[in-house]
Amino acid sequence: MFKNALVYRIDQWEPPTQADIERRLEAARFAECAPSQPEAAGWVEPRGGKHGALLESVGGQLILQLCTENKPVPSGVIKQRLEAQLDKIEADTGRRPRGKAKRELKEQIVHELLPRAFPKRSSTLVWIDLEARLALIGATAGKKTDAVVTRLVDLFGGLRLAPLQTALAPATAMSLWLSEKEAPRGFSIDRECELKQPDSEKAAVRYARHTLDIDEVGEHIRQGKLPTQLALTWNSRVSFVLTDALALKKIKLLDVVLENRGPASADEGFDADVAITTGELRGLLPDLIEALGGPHAPA
Repeated sequence: MFKNALVYRIDQWEPPTQADIERRLEAARFAECAPSQPEAAGWVEPRGGKHGALLESVGGQLILQLCTENKPVPSGVIKQRLEAQLDKIEADTGRRPRGKAKRELKEQIVHELLPRAFPKRSSTLVWIDLEARLALIGATAGKKTDAVVTRLVDLFGGLRLAPLQTALAPATAMSLWLSEKEAPRGFSIDRECELKQPDSEKAAVRYARHTLDIDEVGEHIRQGKLPTQLALTWNSRVSFVLTDALALKKIKLLDVVLENRGPASADEGFDADVAITTGELRGLLPDLIEALGGPHAPA
């Protein structure tokens, strides 16, 4: 269910009833962009289908899904039309619009082109673990994640989320594991890594499908490069790539987890996916936090 994940700590929240949550979600249900609207976002059914529940609770785990739609207008087309209109105005009046007038002309062109732009949609899963007081967003750091957090906070009054932080920075911990050629308890180091020099040069070294138990990797670290990504496997059950921003990428449940799962209907399949995925990640996350020195204690 989650290919990528960024984990947030629930610092403050008195959860409303499920009926109240569903009412709020319904008021923020996704509606596609209007002809002249550049983007839209709203909640959709995690289970799929239409006019279904916007909140799913499986084994006490809450699952939501945010859908975003945007209509990008190619910058080259905008520039071409803008230059043509600027040239025409200059030929007609002897003056070429600049500053505010130029910006307004560009906005008018975008507004005219929007109805013909092709919409693009993407969806982001959200998992809320009330017992562990964690929220997991199916994306990595960036504007997309920030937008989901903003909508969650708007949706649930009084909710306060903070990015998960640990006592050891991921880059520091990964440097230690690679230098000592020893993974933390419960984990194994896989065959993918990226190291970068933290200066203006940003020199980078990447290993793919390559053993990392070599002196060369430690030498790069001694020269000042820091790991920004490292592939790990937890208990031979879940593989993933840990980043220096404490994001999990390329999450994959391994065969030992999936081998006993039989055929199921669509609804049963969704429930099984939620139960299996959240069950594995509920085991992985505490071990990963421990490997990173435990949760960061605010000053």
